[in-house]
Amino acid sequence: MELISKVLIVDDEPIARESLEALLAGEAYDLYFAGSGVEGLAKAAAVRPDAVLLDVMMPGMDGFEVCRRLRSDP
Repeated sequence: MELISKVLIVDDEPIARESLEALLAGEAYDLYFAGSGVEGLAKAAAVRPDAVLLDVMMPGMDGFEVCRRLRSDP
């Protein structure tokens, strides 16, 4: 049985999310998407992803803050 990893992509630019989706679509990943840091944190809590791809420069909460908050949650 093939292991499927959950990948969360957090980026405020739709074209960036679509590009990453196109690159990863043929692989064994369940892809999840968020358009902001706040949405990304909520999605991460809901799906518990194996990996998170973060945009560093987002309005409101940047990727560094998202990363800090994700890492502080055991």
